[in-house]
Amino acid sequence: MRRRGVSVTTQAPPVEAFDLVIFGGTGDLAVRKLLPGLFHRYTDGQIRPGSRIIGVARDALGESEYRERVRAAVEKGAGDEAKNGDAVATFLELVDYVALDARKDAGWAQFAQKLALTPERVCVFYLATSPEIFVEICERLREHGLNTGQVRVVVEKPIGRDLASAAAINDAVGRSFGEHQTFRIDHYLGKETVQNLIALRFGNALFEPLWNAEHIDNVQITVAESIGVEIRGAFYDGAGALRDMVQNHLLQLLCMVAMEPPASLAPDAIRDEKLKVLRALKPIDESNAAQLSVRGQYRAGASNGGAVPGYLEEIGKRESRTETFVALKAEVRNWRWAGVPFYLRTGKRMPERVSEIVITFRAIPHSIFTEQAGPIFANKLVIRLQPDEGVKLMVMNKYPGPGGLRLREVALDMSFAETFGVRYPEAYERLLMDVVRGNPTLFMRRDEVEAAWAWADPILKAWEGMQDGPKPYTAGTWGPSAAVALIERDGRNWHEDGY
Repeated sequence: MRRRGVSVTTQAPPVEAFDLVIFGGTGDLAVRKLLPGLFHRYTDGQIRPGSRIIGVARDALGESEYRERVRAAVEKGAGDEAKNGDAVATFLELVDYVALDARKDAGWAQFAQKLALTPERVCVFYLATSPEIFVEICERLREHGLNTGQVRVVVEKPIGRDLASAAAINDAVGRSFGEHQTFRIDHYLGKETVQNLIALRFGNALFEPLWNAEHIDNVQITVAESIGVEIRGAFYDGAGALRDMVQNHLLQLLCMVAMEPPASLAPDAIRDEKLKVLRALKPIDESNAAQLSVRGQYRAGASNGGAVPGYLEEIGKRESRTETFVALKAEVRNWRWAGVPFYLRTGKRMPERVSEIVITFRAIPHSIFTEQAGPIFANKLVIRLQPDEGVKLMVMNKYPGPGGLRLREVALDMSFAETFGVRYPEAYERLLMDVVRGNPTLFMRRDEVEAAWAWADPILKAWEGMQDGPKPYTAGTWGPSAAVALIERDGRNWHEDGY
């Protein structure tokens, strides 16, 4: 990054040598995200020699076989840095493997002996497995004394499928690990742009005075995927978009936008404010779900440059009431946000993969310009989470040249990659290092998870009581027409700029 002629480099401080045990070490999450992310942290100098990365799975692999799998994962997922053969080779020296069935007693004693925990060394157990075995893994770790000292456990979402099951999982994990040891991960909170919301709001006098119902007309949060359910069909058909995306990702983004200024950056200060937002959400239930929610399910169409099957064909069923698209109109009932709609939208088989938060400010109260100047659009702050992280402020500007005063909407655009000129860590990289450091700021506390389920459960119950199922939409479109009607009833439109 260069600023005013000065070369600026950024390098994360290294952490003390640690152990990271990945249960599900041969699975999709470990291969696509965790192992390439750890390699990036290693090449950046943040992971010291002497650390251990131990994959655990049922596969009967030797250490050398597993290292070859890790090499393939790194070379595929770590980009140009993986072309450095020496760096890959030294990273692989940190890698080990244990063949272990988490649901059986055999092998746990030997595993504990191999791990050989010491009180002063940090050990992270990452549960990159199906949620059904979270509890069994935690219980066996406790039985073999692997839950004391500098030990932390990372729990992937989804945590339960409703409030009751989430509470049961939290209770069970809590019998083995204290709340200070438990890190419930939502990788969206690790994205650079999401964290930059805190800097944007509370580090600039420009935005915070305007961050309220007096100046903001509406907030839109979109998380769109161009892919279908793919290999997750069996899981997804028992979950759906609301459980898979809204209850965690989208609500966490809403909280980051809507929370009050925390007293400090202390982890619980931030999480306390997010919890207040969740508890202030207007209920959506049987009385209003038909007006405030839309659910859809994709049919065959075109996506990613080719023809794709519909949801039912992908999962091999003749019928299903599982939603692959959700649009909601939410409201935060407090003084700051009263009357401001928060439109949430997520779906599979959308035209593009895009995640963004759009803050639309209120229109100017009176225009001094003539009709020849053209329309005046409300200012928008667009916070892009993916695919290209950055911040864009839409403002009105005079079109250059003679011929009278003509106005045009233009973007003050900051791409993080272009502005800072450095590769910034992906979400999992940052969050993994936060766990090692014992910083829970970007992780969900138990009461946050359960408050989110307490809001989502009545929506699911209302849908179950409706005679009609999800509305069909063609793959490669922005969801069913009812989602457009949801926002157009309020005289607004979904923001679709550049995709």
